[in-house]
Amino acid sequence: MAPEGSQFDGQQISAEGTGLFTMYDEVYDSFDSMGLKEDLLRGIYAYGFEKPSAIQQRGIVPFIKGLDVIQQAQSGTGKTATFCSGVLQQLDYKLVECQAMLLAPTRELAQQIEKVLRALGDYLGVKVHACVGGTSVREDQRILFAGVHVVVGTPGRVSDMLRRRALRPDHIKMFVLDEADEMLSRGFKDQIYDIFQLLPSKIQVGIFSATMPPEALDMTRKFMNKPVMILVKRDELTLEGIKQFYINVEKEDWKLETLCDLYESLAIAQSVIFVNTRRKVDWLTDKMRSKDHTVSATHGDMDQNTRDIIMREFRSGSSRVLITTDLLARGIDVQQVSLVINYDLPTQPENYLHRIGRSGRFGRKGVAINFITLNDEKMFFDIQKFYNLVIEELPVNVADLI
Repeated sequence: MAPEGSQFDGQQISAEGTGLFTMYDEVYDSFDSMGLKEDLLRGIYAYGFEKPSAIQQRGIVPFIKGLDVIQQAQSGTGKTATFCSGVLQQLDYKLVECQAMLLAPTRELAQQIEKVLRALGDYLGVKVHACVGGTSVREDQRILFAGVHVVVGTPGRVSDMLRRRALRPDHIKMFVLDEADEMLSRGFKDQIYDIFQLLPSKIQVGIFSATMPPEALDMTRKFMNKPVMILVKRDELTLEGIKQFYINVEKEDWKLETLCDLYESLAIAQSVIFVNTRRKVDWLTDKMRSKDHTVSATHGDMDQNTRDIIMREFRSGSSRVLITTDLLARGIDVQQVSLVINYDLPTQPENYLHRIGRSGRFGRKGVAINFITLNDEKMFFDIQKFYNLVIEELPVNVADLI
C-alpha cells in the first residue's frame, strides 16, 4: 500500500531535500499491534476508539520508540490521541514528577488535551494538570507541588510556573508542541525557546502542525535530533452535497419507533444506520427484523470473512439496510447509499465526517438524519461547531429529498 503521506508540496520537498528529517512510513492497522501497555489499550477502547486513524496508524509507534517526530496533519485527524498515547506509554507511574510537557496555543485546546490524557490514562492512574492563563496561580502551584506526571499548558503560564520553580523540569523527558504553526503565528516563539532552554538536554520532542512554515522547520532544526516526518494528507471526505437534518426524539426509548416511521414513509434505495456499540447493533437488528424489515449488520466482533460476505450482499443491493458501528465507517463506500442515519450520535465530532462524508470526487448527493435525545444536545452542538455547520430539523416532506 502506498503511504498516504507520500505526496509533497514544493515547500516540503525543499525541507526533505535539506536532510532535515527522514520520512516514516510504517503502518500499524490496529492498536493491538502497537505493543501498548494493557491498561493503555483499555483506556483507548473505553474512549470509543476501535481502529486507529491514518495518523494514529503511523504516528504512535515512532513516538513510543522514543524518536523525535514531526507530524503534519489537519485537526480532526486524531492527532491529539496520537501524542497522548505516546506520552502515556512512556511514563513511569511510580515517579510522581513531571515527565512530559505538552504546549498548546490556546487555553481551550490545552484543556481538551488534558481531558483526552485523563480518559486514555484512566486505568493507568495518570496525574495530569493543565497550566493555563485565567486560572488561579496559587492553585496551580499547590497542584504542581503535590506532584503530577504530565503538564499540559499554554506557554505563558507554563514559563511562569517554571520561573517560580513550582514546576521542576529535572525529570521531563518528553516535550510536545501541538499546533506549532498556530503557536508561532500567535507570537509564542520566544517563550517556547525560553521554556526549551530550561528543560533537560536529553529530551524527546514531538511537533504537531497542520502546515510547516519556515519558522516551524527552523524550530525543528534547533530542538530536534534526527527527527522522523509523518505526513498525513487531508482527508478526501467532504460534507458537501449532503443534506443534514436532525429529529428531536427526546428519549432513547422513542428512537426505534421514529426509525420505523421513517422507513414506512420512505422508499429508500440503500441506507446505513450507525449505533455506538456492538451490543446495540445486535439489539437493533433483532428489533428491525421482528418488524419485518430486511437488514444486515456488521461490527468488530465478527470475523473478517463474515463481514466481507455481509458487505458484498449490501454492495450488490440484495440487502438495503446496514446497521453498524464506527469501526466500519471508513470502509463503507457504497455508490448507492442515499441515506445515513445516526441512530446514536458519534462519541467524537471527527467521526461524524467518517460516517456521513463522501469522497468529493464522485459528487454524489445524500441525506443524513441525526436522532437527538436531550443527552445528545452538547455533542450535537459540538459537531456543528467543529464543522462550522447549522443542521436543520427534518422537514415533513422528507420523501422528496431522497
